[in-house]
Amino acid sequence: MELNDLEPGRPIAQVHVETASSQQHIKKETRLVLLGCCMLQLPIWGFAMTFGIFQQQFSRDGALGGSRASTAIIGLTTNGVMYLSMPVLFTALDSGRWAHLRRRCAVAGVIISSTSFLVSSWGREVWHLVILQGVLAALGGAMLYSPTTLLIDQWFVTRRATAYGAVLSSKNIVGTCCPFLMYGLLDRLGPWWTLRIWAAIVLATGLIGISIMPQPPFPESRRAREIPWNFLKHRTFYIYALGNMVQSAGYGIPQTYLPEYASEVSHLSAIESSLMLTLFNLPGILSSFGFGFLADKASFSASTNTLISAVGSGVCALCLWGTKSNLVPAVLVLFSIGYGFFAGGYSGTWGGWIKDLEREARGKNEAINTGMIYGLLNGARGVGYVSAGPAGVALLNAGAVLSSEAWGYGTRYGALMVFTGICSVLGGWSVVWRSCNCR
Repeated sequence: MELNDLEPGRPIAQVHVETASSQQHIKKETRLVLLGCCMLQLPIWGFAMTFGIFQQQFSRDGALGGSRASTAIIGLTTNGVMYLSMPVLFTALDSGRWAHLRRRCAVAGVIISSTSFLVSSWGREVWHLVILQGVLAALGGAMLYSPTTLLIDQWFVTRRATAYGAVLSSKNIVGTCCPFLMYGLLDRLGPWWTLRIWAAIVLATGLIGISIMPQPPFPESRRAREIPWNFLKHRTFYIYALGNMVQSAGYGIPQTYLPEYASEVSHLSAIESSLMLTLFNLPGILSSFGFGFLADKASFSASTNTLISAVGSGVCALCLWGTKSNLVPAVLVLFSIGYGFFAGGYSGTWGGWIKDLEREARGKNEAINTGMIYGLLNGARGVGYVSAGPAGVALLNAGAVLSSEAWGYGTRYGALMVFTGICSVLGGWSVVWRSCNCR
């Protein structure tokens, strides 16, 4: 504020006091936005990240009609529908015409998701749960995730990648704690009452999380703005999107099959098999924030950051899961922790991708909508998850890639292990493109 902007008779000291007070207010509301987004990861991702435990239950007790292998499609469809619907929702809600409907969209998403889980507790066929959980509940989760995540893009500018990383860390906290919750409920009450209780949790935590989040710092115009699509003319977006798509196809495999593998092949108990998902998600709490923090560092390139995540997860899949994980439980534990760290932090690198796209837009004097870009990256992730559904069933039917069962590759999960490792490594191919582009 300049001196000429002062109102007549208004002391300068008073202006400074009000400015400091305003800054404190903004900081408080920024923390509430971050807190609300972190809290909402529970109703959004709690079921999707722990479906492997339901998969194990359905496979063991035959509670659902349909083939045993087809139950995996429920969890993979859940992730796929959520991610695929995000580009549409992010784009629509980030425009001036629909921005004022964000809170209503989030509330509607909570209600749709909670109702779908409740109704699914009376389903007894696989296709019932594919529609209710894999499609409707997932769509509700996306309707909750998209408008609330857009607030991060508005409230955080200089530390946006770190804020995204903090939210992703909260997502992994959910994935770490929910296996214990789901296992306890399934063990005591069975799948159907567990779904009814989960519906209530989704409703309560969703509405509370929305209520504590303040409105955006700047009012959104209701006048439609032209959406900047210039980034689609440049290769950078496609390079990152393709790597993201391929990595996601591999990431969805252990997230779905790990508890069943631990029980069937490694002969672990039900609680120990559920613990594998906890060990899988726990390291992502640190890595998501860490990779997001590195993405905000100007001295650390986005492609290098991505390569560390991709190669690390690929090595864990090929050299740990595929070797003696079927005979030595400690190897399976190491795989869960190592792969969970490197692959779980992959989304934390997206902030660096967005910065690359912003720099490219500035260099060409073009407009760019970072919130919409983040939604499209989630869409690419959804393509990977959806493709992993039928691919996972086909690979499971393909079975072993080695004749000897002395190796994990010799079990019926062998083809899945190879697929996971290759997809993980290819997720970091952007560094190869950059190297070739610089020559």
